[in-house]
Amino acid sequence: MTAPRCVLQNDFLSLEVAPLGAEMQSLRTSAGDDLLWNGDATFWSGRAPVLFPIVGRAVDDVIAVADHKAPMSQHGFARRSLFALQDQTDVSCSHILTQNSKSMAVYPFDFTLKVTHRLERNTVQVTAQVQNNSAQTMPFGFGFHPAFCWPLPNTGQATHYVTLATHSTPDMHKLDDGLLDPQPLPSPFVEGKLAIDEDLFTEGALVFPNGSEALRYGPAKGLTLEFQFHNLPDLALWRPKGAPFLCIEPWHGTASYTGDGPQISQRPNSIALAPEAVVEFGYEVTVRM
Repeated sequence: MTAPRCVLQNDFLSLEVAPLGAEMQSLRTSAGDDLLWNGDATFWSGRAPVLFPIVGRAVDDVIAVADHKAPMSQHGFARRSLFALQDQTDVSCSHILTQNSKSMAVYPFDFTLKVTHRLERNTVQVTAQVQNNSAQTMPFGFGFHPAFCWPLPNTGQATHYVTLATHSTPDMHKLDDGLLDPQPLPSPFVEGKLAIDEDLFTEGALVFPNGSEALRYGPAKGLTLEFQFHNLPDLALWRPKGAPFLCIEPWHGTASYTGDGPQISQRPNSIALAPEAVVEFGYEVTVRM
């Protein structure tokens, strides 16, 4: 039997979260307008996956921890794992994932991953806690991968922008078959502003290592989304050609550089979590009408 989704609601927003991957399935305004991508597999079956214990691809899709090597597909196994519901209220829910025999075969650690979704007025808060229950230091990467409608509801054909709070112009890195090119490229942001159009992602996702900061997504006038990130220093933007969504992805860690080895600990911005230690990540999306 498939476990039921959590349905959260307040006077401003409604949100559904599935136990598979602890993934958001829908996000709507009180007027019923969809803000989150619907998962149509024509473009991409994901909606807002959680990325653990790696972000992006590994070289030859193989990871290693010391002498232990194993195959691992892009973005890790959490997004395809069934989480257990820990608790739920009208406006929040928490799901837990722990190791099992299947995960231990590829990632030999005893861990707890807790993902919490919460509604606070017109804001969605998503947090994740990772705890290392093993006796050894645990290397990993972590990220969020939510996809929001493009264009946003009731904005017509108005140009949508991603605007960085400090108007910075972070260096961009290209992906080569899912792996990160170590050579930085000039930023596509102009004074912190990037117009989203059909041609922007012809060569794949745009990755900005250490380029994450508060940002705004939407047209100059009308409904917009404002983002805040916690302990997620890397940023990626992605939109398949013709797709009616934009992924705004805050990460701690990226895909391997081209030519790198399989060790998770050597991946860019990899985390080394001490035994019994806990680390938290999170983002907030505030809906502005």
